[in-house]
Formats: sequence, C-alpha cells, structure tokens
Amino acid sequence: MSNQDGALEPSPHGTGAIRDDRRRFLKCTASALALAPVSGVWAHTLSARTLASRTLDSRTLKFVHTHTGETLSTVYYRDGGYRAAELARVNHLLRDFRTGDVHRIDPAVLDILFDLQRLADRDEPFQVVSGYRSPRTNEELREHTSGVAAHSLHIQGRAIDVRLTGFPTHKLHGLALGMRRGGVGLYTRSDFVHLDNGRVRCWGC
Repeated sequence: MSNQDGALEPSPHGTGAIRDDRRRFLKCTASALALAPVSGVWAHTLSARTLASRTLDSRTLKFVHTHTGETLSTVYYRDGGYRAAELARVNHLLRDFRTGDVHRIDPAVLDILFDLQRLADRDEPFQVVSGYRSPRTNEELREHTSGVAAHSLHIQGRAIDVRLTGFPTHKLHGLALGMRRGGVGLYTRSDFVHLDNGRVRCWGC
C-alpha cells in the first residue's frame, strides 16, 4: 500500500488488500483514460508511444518552480547517455527550497516527465510544486499537513509534484496512469499531479 504522499509501505491486511488495491488501480486507470483522450491518444497506444521516446537521441525538459520563480530548459540526455552537468542543474532547481539542500534526482523521474509531455503533445514547461524534500522539511510538513508520508519518495529524489503549463491537470493525471511507470496521485484542490518511480499505484483517483 501507499499513502497519499507516495511512500512505499507494506499492506497491513495481506494479499487480499493487495488484490483490492490492484482492482482499485485498474478501475481508476480505466476511468481516467476514458475521460481524458488527448490528441487521439488512447490506452492501447500509450505504451507504444512511451517506448518510442526511448529511441530519441536527446531528451529535453523545461521547468518553472512555483515557489522560487526559477526556470530551466535542459537537454539532460543526449547521444545515448545522461549529461552530468545538466543533471546537476536539475538537482539544483529541484532542491528543497525551504532549506537549500540539494539532492540527486533520479533520472528515471525525468524520463517519466519527458514521456508524459510527449503523450500530452506539449512543449511548455512543467510547473514544479515540489521536488526534493529533506528529511527535516518532510517531518515539518507531516506535523502540519495531512497526507505526507514518513518515508516519502521525495526524500529520495524519486518523486515530483507538477502541473503542465496550458494542459488540464486531470488529463495529465489520466496519461500518467496509462503509462504505469510508478505512483500517480491527483490533488485537485492544489491542482497538481504527484509522480514517482516507485511501485505502480494511484490515489486521489
């Protein structure tokens, strides 16, 4: 099971609960995709288009941080490899803006974003709500905010909360669910989608 913040936690109810979680996920995915066809993209084509992006020579992302106002456009992958200098720039932008702590962001999270923007057929920047979260910040948020996991994947640099400029968040959520690349959470009140490269699961569906 996972809580709303996307941390991995063992199910307290055994295999029956795991089966229930899977049924809820499949129902959630089907509903979201039914509501959010984008540019002719449907559930059966999502995997093919996602895999197609792996053949590209370069991968580019754009960010604007909603808290700091900083922006970044980066070709973080080129000629068959991740570019260390560009990853360092990403790490800095996605730092814990409350403490200034910088942590390595897992490139697999960047690849999820890259494939997601291709599925959405958009070139606008991702609006970052939360990237890396230091243990100190995470604990403070847990004390004052509901739905924050004690072992959040944000602490490991494996999660990000985003919107996509000019693109409906509920449709972004539907596309992310169809990718089945990790945790996907929809936060309608704050208007963002949580993405991580942990176990496939969803919440807020």
